[in-house]
Amino acid sequence: MRINGHVVWVSLMLGAAVLTLQGWSGAQVTGYQEQQQMGMTSHIGNLTGTAEKGAKAYRRFCVGCHGAFGDGEGENAQWIDPKPRNFTLGVFKCRSTPTGTLPLDSDLFNTVGRGIVNSNMPRWFPLTDQDRADLVAYVKHFSPRFATEKPGAPIQIPPEPKLTPERVKAGQEVFNRVQCWKCHGVEGRANGPSADTLTDDLGRPIRPFNFHDSTRFKCGETDQDLYRIFMTGLDGTPMPSFSDNIKPDEAWNLVFYLRSLQPMASPERAMAEQLGLKPVNPNAPAPQNNK
Repeated sequence: MRINGHVVWVSLMLGAAVLTLQGWSGAQVTGYQEQQQMGMTSHIGNLTGTAEKGAKAYRRFCVGCHGAFGDGEGENAQWIDPKPRNFTLGVFKCRSTPTGTLPLDSDLFNTVGRGIVNSNMPRWFPLTDQDRADLVAYVKHFSPRFATEKPGAPIQIPPEPKLTPERVKAGQEVFNRVQCWKCHGVEGRANGPSADTLTDDLGRPIRPFNFHDSTRFKCGETDQDLYRIFMTGLDGTPMPSFSDNIKPDEAWNLVFYLRSLQPMASPERAMAEQLGLKPVNPNAPAPQNNK
């Protein structure tokens, strides 16, 4: 029994040593990878950001929601809806690049400064431009996509046409044709028939944008920002890119119509009232082409 017990004791110790070495070896690889990723940089105009410098700002302002590993699992995440972004996936809503591609550094830079409407992501006013550039580099270091892929080419936004009542009305026709109402509702209240069934790419419930109650958009506040959202889509969400479905001129008309649904006084809203526009009727028969 003494011999058997000694053999068992030795076997256990050897097993523990192997596990310890395996864990140490794994930590070494992870540490190496982390160190390699910490060489990530960002370039916004004349600014160059570095992940190494951005780590401090991330730990101070971001880790509580996005987590120490950038996976969106910070200690506050369980209380937040919508959930914080998982940076390790390299998928971002607000971009100037085509759907499915990485954002530009300037896209991430703008998101940090602008925040995300109707979420817990605020505008980070305490950060200087250099801080934001460094933070962008640190955010990028979480995803291997930034080490192997280049950002997409930014979409081109044509000059904004002159606003007219006819364009507002034409925008409503686009709204109806591409069935924006299914998610956003016929009045833009985010209460369309599909609204309660929507989920993001991770299977979590997500709400469509409410134009009726919002003065800003998810990714900006200008007409150009709204146009960009149509044509890039919001990756990771059910909001697709319409670049293959609507022409640039139609997209501008849709911008004008959606402006008329917002709560503040605007020329677009005044024109819609002047025209007596009623909410779209999805059950109305399709107009017949006279030949």
